[in-house]
Parts: sequence; C-alpha cells; structure tokens
Amino acid sequence: MASNRLAFAVAGGLVIGFLALIAMVGMTVWLGERSNTVFQETALQRDTRIAAVELRDALRTAESSQRGYLLTGNEIYLAPFDTAKSRAGQQLSDLARFVIAESEPTPLMSRLREAVDEKLGEMDQSIALKRAGSDVDALSMIRSNRGKALMDEINVYLYGAMLDADEKSTLFEIEQKKNAAMLRWVSTVAAFVIVLVVAAVAFTVYRNRQEIAQARDEVRAVNLTLEERVERRTQELALARERAELLLSEVNHRVANSLQLVSALVHMQSKTVTDESAKGALKETETRIQAISQIHKSLYTSRDVTSVALDDYLGVMLENLGVAMRNDGHTARLTSMLDPVILPTDESISLGVVATELVTNAFKYAYPAGQSGDIHVMLRKLPEGRAELVVQDDGIGLGAAVHPGGTGLGSKIISAMAAALKTNVEYVSRTPGTAARLVFSTAHAL
Repeated sequence: MASNRLAFAVAGGLVIGFLALIAMVGMTVWLGERSNTVFQETALQRDTRIAAVELRDALRTAESSQRGYLLTGNEIYLAPFDTAKSRAGQQLSDLARFVIAESEPTPLMSRLREAVDEKLGEMDQSIALKRAGSDVDALSMIRSNRGKALMDEINVYLYGAMLDADEKSTLFEIEQKKNAAMLRWVSTVAAFVIVLVVAAVAFTVYRNRQEIAQARDEVRAVNLTLEERVERRTQELALARERAELLLSEVNHRVANSLQLVSALVHMQSKTVTDESAKGALKETETRIQAISQIHKSLYTSRDVTSVALDDYLGVMLENLGVAMRNDGHTARLTSMLDPVILPTDESISLGVVATELVTNAFKYAYPAGQSGDIHVMLRKLPEGRAELVVQDDGIGLGAAVHPGGTGLGSKIISAMAAALKTNVEYVSRTPGTAARLVFSTAHAL
C-alpha cells in the first residue's frame, strides 16, 4: 500500500511538474511569436506614418512651386513641381499598400486618392492656363479656394493616419511590456511548482530531477533571450520616435528654407519691376512670406513643434519688419511690449500675418510723406484663457488716412486670418492716431 501511495504520489507529482513545464514553454513560445508579430506591426505603422508625412511634404512642395510659377511665370519652379508631383504619387501608392497590408481598403483611402488626384489635376490645369497666357483664369482657380479645401481634406486624412499609427505603436509597446510581465509571472509560478515536485520525489527519481533541472536551465535561457529582445525592441521604438521628431523638424527646416527661397525670388523680381504699385505689391508679398517663414524657423529650432512662443516669434518678426521699413524710407519708430503667450502653430501663423499687415499699414498710411511718429505693438495676456494684440500709432487717424493705389488685399488678408482665429479686428480712433485690437483665445494651447 505504501509503495502504491508512493508511486501514485510520484506519478502525480511528475504529471503536475510536467504540466507546469509545458505551460511555461508554451507561454514562452507564444510570447516569442507574438513579439515577432508586434515587431512587424510596429514596422508597418512606422512605414505608414513616414509615407503620410512624405506625401504631405510632397504636396506642399508641389503647391509652393505651383504658386511660385503662377506669381512669377518663372519656369524654374516647374522642375521641383514635377519632382514633387512624382514623389507624391509614389508616396500615395506606398501609403495605400501599407493600409491594405494592415486591413481591407477603406472608403477614406479611396477618397484620399481621389482628393490627391484632383489636387494635382487642379495644379496642372492652373499651370497650363498660365503657360497659355490666361493669367486671370489661372489666378481665378487659386482664388476659388478649391485647392485649399482639397489640401485641408488631405491633411485631415494624413493627420488621422499618422495619429492612428502613433497610437497603435504605443499600444504595441504596452502589449510588449504586459507580455514580459506575464512571462515572468508564469515562469515564477511554474518554477515554484517544479521545485516542490523535485523535493517530493528527489529521493527516488534522481535522474528525473536532473532532467527537470536541465529543462529549468533551458527555460531560463529562453527567458533571458526574450528579455533581451524586449529590451532591444524598446530601444528601437525609442529610436523610431526620435527619428519621427527629427523628421518633423527637418520638414519645418525645409519649409522655412523654401519660403526663404520664395521670398528671395520675390525680392529679386521686385528689383526688375518699374511699376511702383507692382513693386509695392511684391514687397508686401515678401513681407507676408517672411512672417510665415519665421514660424517654421522657430519650430525647427525648438523642442516643441506643436506650439509657438509668440513673444519670441513676434519680437524677431517686428525687428526684421522695422529694419525693412526703414530701408524703404519710412521714419516712424517701432516699439513693442510682448507678454509670454503660447499658441498652436497654425494659429500663430494667422496671428503673425495679421500683425505684419497692421504694422505695415501703420508705416505706410498713418504718416504722410515727411512725417514721423511712434508705432507701438502690444501682446497682453487677458483673464479666462484669452490674449490681445494691439497695434497703435499717433498718425493722422482713420478719417484722414488715404490709400493711394491700394487694392484692398491687405484688409482681406487681415479679415481672413482673424476669421481663422475665430475673432475679428476692431479699429479704434485715438487722439491722435489709430489703434487696431484683436482678442483671441489661448485656452486650447495649454
């Protein structure tokens, strides 16, 4: 009887130990396979994000080249336009391939392809009209805002694709950590069971104890290998994030350089124009481009690529604008008082353009020829997550100001940019002079 009980106890212990060992090895194999799957899925998400960023960059480059050609008629813009259009097609194909590899094709992907094709077709058509001498028709297509609407729609999809890729990459990283923790828990429990079984049957099954010890060593080796793979993958994910941030910084750098090139070309073009009204229009265009370029400069020199410190940005922009106006013969003095205010990138661009237009108007129209005065720019924080921008002068005032040869484009730009900020510009008569005031929200920048 004792022998039978001992045999049953040994057999039961061996069965339990065997099942624990099988569970641990099975879990290890499954986690290894899952780790490889997660690695492939993460690589797919990284490629999807890169394709989306490259597609957006190519479309912006093509659009910038198209606008440059339409504004100047210079054929030099067509070479980068054709290159960007070809690159956009390739990146769109890559993005579609990555999306299909992850899941079934979606209506959004089909609509993205249609929007990109329509956007490229619209740019080709405007260039063809410009080449045919139909400048009015070409500019009419631009003013229709159809191209902007298409680009906004494309940006919405691409941003969603990039956000989805980032979220999935984060989820995969979390899953890896959970799998590693699960493996450690299973290994601990299984090892404890095995130790108890070995202690119970060691006096009769010495050879079995050796085999179990060997199996335990093998499992430990597998555990070490898995932990090394998890650590290596974690490092790769961190490197991928750093590369993504570097890529976005590089995109801002390239956009800033491109805008600087466009500004230089506009400046060169203004030197060859004899018509004073045309020369003035080109100068205003150059100033607007510089205001937008300064945003992208601040982005690629900052660690935060989603928001802009308005006091730093406006300070540099106003300094450059004051120098440009003095070089043009204006004698008014430009001063500023800027509180530290943070605003998202897109809204900062709108605010910068408004500030540029208001200061330029004050220089040009508040002081007739031979007169001088003071132009003061204030950026102040207000309660309840708001701020205000005030541009005031001590010139001749609204009632006496005249705009010889003006096209009204500056006023339209100010209204459009203020509308983008969900506000409007209020003009107040002073004694003497005029003040322009714009109140905007900063709550969403927190």
